[in-house]
Amino acid sequence: MHHEHHNSHEHQNHQNHVKREQDDAHNHGSHDNHDKHGHGGHENHSHHNHGDMVNDFKKRFYISLIVTIPILVLSPMIQDFIGVNWQFANDQYILFALSTFVFFYGGWPFITGGVSELKDKNPGMMTLIGLAIVVAYGYSSLTVFGWEGKDFFWELATLIDIMLLGHWLEMRSVMGASNALEELVKLMPSEAHKLDQNDEVQDVSVSDLKNNDKILVKPGEKVPVDGTILDGKSTIDESMLTGESVPAEKFKGDEVIGGSVNKEGSLTIQVEKTGEDSYLSQVITLVKEAQESKSRTQDITNKAAKWLFYVALLSGFLTLFIWLILGYSFDVALERMVTVMVITCPHALGLAAPLVIAVSTSISAKQGLLIRNRANFEGARNLNAVVFDKTGTLTKGEFGVTDIVPSEGYEKEEVLTWSASLEQNSEHPLASGIVKEAKEKNIKLKKITEFDSITGKGIEGTIDGKKVNVVSPGYVNDNNMKYDRESFNKMSAEGKTVVFVLLDDKLIGMVALADMVRETAKEAVAVLKDNGIQSIMLTGDNEKVAHWVAKQLDIDEVYAEVLPNEKSDQVKKIKEKGWKVAMTGDGVNDAPALATADLGIAIGAGTDVAMETADVVLVKSNPKDVVALINLSRKTYRKMVQNLWWATGYNIFAIPLAAGVLAPIGIVLSPALGAVLMSLSTVIVAINAKLLKA
Repeated sequence: MHHEHHNSHEHQNHQNHVKREQDDAHNHGSHDNHDKHGHGGHENHSHHNHGDMVNDFKKRFYISLIVTIPILVLSPMIQDFIGVNWQFANDQYILFALSTFVFFYGGWPFITGGVSELKDKNPGMMTLIGLAIVVAYGYSSLTVFGWEGKDFFWELATLIDIMLLGHWLEMRSVMGASNALEELVKLMPSEAHKLDQNDEVQDVSVSDLKNNDKILVKPGEKVPVDGTILDGKSTIDESMLTGESVPAEKFKGDEVIGGSVNKEGSLTIQVEKTGEDSYLSQVITLVKEAQESKSRTQDITNKAAKWLFYVALLSGFLTLFIWLILGYSFDVALERMVTVMVITCPHALGLAAPLVIAVSTSISAKQGLLIRNRANFEGARNLNAVVFDKTGTLTKGEFGVTDIVPSEGYEKEEVLTWSASLEQNSEHPLASGIVKEAKEKNIKLKKITEFDSITGKGIEGTIDGKKVNVVSPGYVNDNNMKYDRESFNKMSAEGKTVVFVLLDDKLIGMVALADMVRETAKEAVAVLKDNGIQSIMLTGDNEKVAHWVAKQLDIDEVYAEVLPNEKSDQVKKIKEKGWKVAMTGDGVNDAPALATADLGIAIGAGTDVAMETADVVLVKSNPKDVVALINLSRKTYRKMVQNLWWATGYNIFAIPLAAGVLAPIGIVLSPALGAVLMSLSTVIVAINAKLLKA
């Protein structure tokens, strides 16, 4: 795989993508987008990570706040308000200089954000803030240099401070995210042991491998590229890539996938696919496409901001014309217009969502939910269906003993004792399942004197002078041994893996193992059903296993033997019914589906890639948290709506007054009173956010 080239190409696309995302940028929703794609905001061309962006807002907030103090002291309106007169010669020029600094330094992210929102023809939070500060700054600057009117410098500075604070709080709480594609690329080993003509090993970079090269993969290593086994036999764990729970036995001539883990033997592999053609690269492409096609959902604050932006423009110009028509001078009309436009951007709006988000994020973190994409999390309240991946999500992804069937004349305990004593030396997942069962039953294991594994057949050893074997059905059939076929077929039909235990070449019983179902999954499915949300199972595993698990969990809809690239298609099909779908999964093979779903939920014990592609990560790997998540989403949304009413309610009241609706009877909202009302709505919003409970 041309790794370097691939990486740079990946990065290039990534940059372009971030650029596109950025056009949606700088509104509240955009942080999530940055989250999704690693590089943040206006610094997208440097390799700044999200943390730098958070620090950038923090720094801008603190510095602007410090400079705001002298601005407030120097503002004539504030002096009037507290009844002092500290004016001195040229003080307005100092005020102008300080405000200019705050406007350009503190306001820059909002101005650039507003510009990119307008380019996108999708005004939101940034445009609204941008409009208010540009108008306030422009008009106030005119008043310093001779225009008749009062300046709005204090409004400008406090607005910028509060908006910076809101953005910093929000980004800080949503932080901790980077890029799914980079995680996928990391899964690939960067070096391979290449064999030359004389079968001497050379360590080379994976990007230098060409088709038909021979490489060596040692036990425990990741397979660097897709290829075919020339020599050696082993079991290979592909569960992260394909979702198949049982490690695959691989022999000469079998294909192996880059990124899977070689468990037991050494393998010599002939390279078949490198770079763009490899399985992992195809998954990377799928994830990329799914992420790019995710509609740019704007969260609720942006929708509110968009309307306020239009209201501000419309009411501002209406005010100007009406005052001019009524015969007032242009100075007076302009001051009214500016007041209206500045007031339309409520300080409280900047905190309405971030404070709720900060509270809901900390509640969710305590509950073990990591929220990475706000807009999609907000949408969780409308879910109709939750799609669960089976392996590792509904099940534990580890084998446990489900049945022990002793042959005549033997006890279950004997079968378990002999098999577990032999299996204690094996690395195989089935072995650990049998040993765990024996430990839970407090069975004392016997000592092994000899141990040997017969690949493809099973294992054999000497215990207490007796020869013990744990073997596959194939071995028993090859040796024409008699066993209870009815039980065997029934267990196989349920998708269980059955092994046979022999003592001195005599069959003493069968042990059936299966991927164990999580108890919490049962409860989760039941609660979802009560809430009218459909649970659907999607798995790469075979039909029998899937139906056996579904029966235990009471899930009606099952799609089995689904290939990873088909998973996202299956999610699309469910979405086509007009349903809102969440996907819950834990493996690389789930990543494209997680990105396609309306809400991607990763189980925390899964792979980094799944976590990076998801909108929410369940840290405790507990499917019941899906229910907690939906509840929290509903409560958070309710709080946001309340807060937006509080924040904008002030406007609904203040805009007409500022426009001078009551001027005929001598009531015009004085900027000082406007400021008091504004502070009040901000305080109410802050208190209301704190009242959010899990």
